[in-house]
Amino acid sequence: MSESHAPGDVETATPGDLDLRVVVVTYSPGEHLATFLDSLVLATAGSYQVVLADNGSADGSPDKAVADHDNVTLLRTGGNVGYGAAANVGARGATETWLLVANPDVIWDVGALDELLAASARWPRAAALGPGIRTPTNELYPSARGFPSLGRGIAHALLGWLWPSNPWTASYRRERGAAEERAIEGWLSGSCLLLRREAFVSVGGFDESYFMYFEDTDLCERLIRAGWQNVYVPSAQVTHEGGHATEDGRGRSAVMLRAHHRSAYRYLARKYAGPRWAPVRLVLAVGLLGRYVVARLVPQIGAGAKPTRSADVLPG
Repeated sequence: MSESHAPGDVETATPGDLDLRVVVVTYSPGEHLATFLDSLVLATAGSYQVVLADNGSADGSPDKAVADHDNVTLLRTGGNVGYGAAANVGARGATETWLLVANPDVIWDVGALDELLAASARWPRAAALGPGIRTPTNELYPSARGFPSLGRGIAHALLGWLWPSNPWTASYRRERGAAEERAIEGWLSGSCLLLRREAFVSVGGFDESYFMYFEDTDLCERLIRAGWQNVYVPSAQVTHEGGHATEDGRGRSAVMLRAHHRSAYRYLARKYAGPRWAPVRLVLAVGLLGRYVVARLVPQIGAGAKPTRSADVLPG
């Protein structure tokens, strides 16, 4: 991904005339994938192409999806390369104006994609647009958040388990007040994210050093640095089932918990780079290791509130 464009005059999308590639990262998604594709048909009146970036599914569901749908293509990544890396594979060579990157366990509301695309006309500087994301219990998930940093992050990490409504967690998750469409100085969940291809390519796509988690946070931060906007569109809604490929019956698997905490450290260590921050990075490493151990020992904590992609471990 080597194109480089400064934000200038940009195109907007209209639901009836889509120029859209849908990239779905799959890893033995089971029945979730068929549900995703069926709901997507009702989410827009326009046409689109779907690319399944498959990380080594063993259940045959991606192959079945290709057989059942004329507009679905399967690209095998060659192994479980991670979420961001697989999404980059799915986006490679795209010429469409818009890329929609999503988990297969997302269910679209009727007309939700058209609403998300229509918002791009209201926000011509938008590089990323995220819908309102509901949990399976029909609660609106806080999927538009501030960027992680040390201040609120430590308080959230220490208190969020026992006191979920604490002011630091609420401040980070932006849970107070009515959900409204807005450009945010923060990140949007990569579980369902509409991306302007020009902007996505110009910043190099997802950083593939993140195996899973925080790749959306990192991308959104780079988009803002490049002069674009990240826009939250709660009037477009989806339901995220969550965790289909990451659970072990007691909550998130040890592998995914480990990846989550490693990504948290990677992101913050880069944010606080240089010799003078070395003591802080050491404290972060020890603290995140301790949090991982506790999360494995106490299943309720390990399960927690399933993250839709990124920074439920140590936000800011």
